[in-house]
Amino acid sequence: MSYSALARRLPGFLRRHVLHFEGAIEPAVAQFAAELPRGARVLDAGAGEGQYAHVFHAHRYCGVDLGVGDAAWNYRRLDAIADLTVLPFRDGCFAACLNIVTLEHVREPARALQEMARTLAPGGLLLLIAPHEWEVHQAPHDYFRYTRHGLHYLLERAGMTDIQIEPVGGYFRLLSRRLLNGLQFFTGGWRWVLFLPAAILLAPPALLLPILDGLDHERNFTLGYVCTARKSS
Repeated sequence: MSYSALARRLPGFLRRHVLHFEGAIEPAVAQFAAELPRGARVLDAGAGEGQYAHVFHAHRYCGVDLGVGDAAWNYRRLDAIADLTVLPFRDGCFAACLNIVTLEHVREPARALQEMARTLAPGGLLLLIAPHEWEVHQAPHDYFRYTRHGLHYLLERAGMTDIQIEPVGGYFRLLSRRLLNGLQFFTGGWRWVLFLPAAILLAPPALLLPILDGLDHERNFTLGYVCTARKSS
C-alpha cells in the first residue's frame, strides 16, 4: 500500500496537513478558474481522468491526455487522446491552459510547453504545477523533476511572460513528507506487525515538523511549484 493510499484513510484535516502539495493544487486551480471570463475555452493538457473538469463548469473545458499514465484510470471522459507535444488544435484557440503534475511524465517538456503556448490566444493564461522533490510514480512514464530556474527557462522559451513561480512548502514540510513516506515499507504480509511501532516512531515528528516550515525562507527544499504565466501579446 502506498503512502498516498494510507493518507487517504486519515481524517480530512490531517490529510490536508500531510498531503500539503496535493492540498495546494485544488485551490490553485479554483483561483485560476475564477480569474477567467465565463465561457472561456480552457485546455487541460494532461488531464488524466479529468478530475478538474468540475472546476470549469462555467467555461468551455477540453481535457486532453495521452492515456498511458495509469492502467486503472478511466480516460473515457476525455475530449481527446493526444500527445501533448503534437496537440490537435489550431493556433490561439484557447484562452487558458492548465498542466497539473504532468510535465514530469512528458519526454519532451520544452516541446510540450511550446505546443500549449501555440494553442493559447495572445494574452492567454497558463497554470503549471510541477514536482521538485518527489518519488518515482506512474513508472515507467516518469522522466524529470524541475527547479524553479528550469521551469522559468522552459516557460520563457515557450514565449510566456509575467511568469510567477511559487514553491509549495519548504524543508520541514518536505522532511515531514519523507518520514511519512516510510510507513509504506511496513505494509503487506508480515510487515504489518511492524506498522504500529513504525507509526509511533515516525508519525509524531512528521506531524509536528510542518509547524517549523516558516523558518525556511528560501524554500530551496520544496515538494514542487505552482507557476502562472501569460502568453506574450
